[in-house]
Amino acid sequence: MKHKLYIIAALFSLALSVNAQENAWEKWGPTKGLESGGFIARAGYVIGGTTPLPLPAEVRKINAFSPKGGISVGIDGYRMFTKRWGVSMGAHFFWEGFHTAADVKNYYVWLEQEDEITKGYFTGTNVTNTEMWGVTIPVLATLRMSPRWNFSFGPYLSYYFKQTFTGEVFDNDDGIGYLREDKPTGAKILMSRENPTPYPDDFADHMLPMNLGLEIDFDWKAMKHLNVFGLLDWGLTDIWDRDFEAITFRMYPIYATIGVAYRY
Repeated sequence: MKHKLYIIAALFSLALSVNAQENAWEKWGPTKGLESGGFIARAGYVIGGTTPLPLPAEVRKINAFSPKGGISVGIDGYRMFTKRWGVSMGAHFFWEGFHTAADVKNYYVWLEQEDEITKGYFTGTNVTNTEMWGVTIPVLATLRMSPRWNFSFGPYLSYYFKQTFTGEVFDNDDGIGYLREDKPTGAKILMSRENPTPYPDDFADHMLPMNLGLEIDFDWKAMKHLNVFGLLDWGLTDIWDRDFEAITFRMYPIYATIGVAYRY
């Protein structure tokens, strides 16, 4: 008799657990049923940078690599086809940028001196800054890992409304700063931090207006309609025109966004 009571109690507990789990999926699911659609409005803080991959051998030491900080606001439309699987598509408007300073050796660069372009191989400290304004359009597959956790992954396309890319060079902390004109054994031109030598003003004109990449997004449902999220946009295409010779290596935008979202 006792064994039967234990079995009945276990089955009753299991039924309560299953019911509670189903209630959790309903509570934290889309706002209208588990297999429905809606919208998510997002706002976040952007950090990251535009970097060569892999790091060129000419870069000997990274002195500074810091995001300028940025913002992103946007909206996603989503559709769940089952309790766990769905798709989403959105538009995220952003401003992002970065600052970097590095000690380099025999680093090929174009510089502007007295309104003339000088090309050559620089040794010393190289500083660059960039800012980008645009919109990212992601198309993602969504997996509900649990009632409160969503994971999304897929491609994106970014279009830039405005881009800047500036830089300058000067001697490093050891007092070494010079350009070998045209070739690694060319005439030496000294560079000093008292009078930094800038990049030409038209570098941004050679940046491509679009970039393709992959986005990874985690959403945690903090409240019935409020999400906390983190996402990563990893660019897969170079930011420069193919015929641009002033930068000899590929550079990719890699930026993360942390923020809050409201589910409709």
